[in-house]
Amino acid sequence: MSIGNSPEDERPFPDESQEARISVGRALKQARIAAGLTADDVSSATRVRLAIVHAIEADDFGPCGGAVYARGHIRNLARAVHLDPEPLVAQYDAEHGGRPAPTPAAPLFEAERIRPERRGPNWTAAMVAAIVVVIGFVGFTAVKGSGGGSDSKSLAESSTPATSKAASPAPTKDKPADPAPEPTDSAIAAAPQDKVTVQVSAPNGRSWISAKDHNGRMLFDGLLDKGQSKTFQDSTKINLILGDAGAIELYVNGKKIEDSFRPGAVERLTYTKGDPVAG
Repeated sequence: MSIGNSPEDERPFPDESQEARISVGRALKQARIAAGLTADDVSSATRVRLAIVHAIEADDFGPCGGAVYARGHIRNLARAVHLDPEPLVAQYDAEHGGRPAPTPAAPLFEAERIRPERRGPNWTAAMVAAIVVVIGFVGFTAVKGSGGGSDSKSLAESSTPATSKAASPAPTKDKPADPAPEPTDSAIAAAPQDKVTVQVSAPNGRSWISAKDHNGRMLFDGLLDKGQSKTFQDSTKINLILGDAGAIELYVNGKKIEDSFRPGAVERLTYTKGDPVAG
């Protein structure tokens, strides 16, 4: 019997941590089930297509379209099922060749500036421009000198009749417009005898008025501004409502109504063919 460890005792121990660690896809699936979520729920929450969710949970990262997209999907799914995404991403990198080294930034090259070639002044172009200016000036002066006499003559001829016409203006005097006469008793004869005619004017201010005929048909309903007037006519009677009777003057069948209406008073009046008598 040999003393010491047997060859079986000298075999290396298996790495239990590697065997015990579950895959990335299985960890995501178990966490989803523990959270009470379906694959559809995770797909809706993360906007990752359902087919990709199923593929990742089966540890098939081919449909992701590359390692960069796979890492992004792992992070989104892990957050949706309440897992820390970084250990899962690190495990994915370890199982798939590690994270690629960052590509060094390309050196920036300053674009070569194209410097315009310095040239001397273009004396030929300057001389040509100067000659054109001189020729144009001489031509303009010659044309102006030859046409100056006729222009001045025509100007003198055209100014003569205008001066003589302006020298004898006919004095006119604006005649003031005759003031419009107020209706008088003679207007009664002009009013139709077989109808009732009511004229409403507002010389003292503005007032709301309403006028209806004997059938109740509305003839006017609105505001009468200061200085305005309205005339209403019916075969039988006119019904009036004055919002501010103090601002109104009434002429019924051509005769002024002398009632003293108080300012701000509302009056309801009715006039017939036999008036003026306030109703």
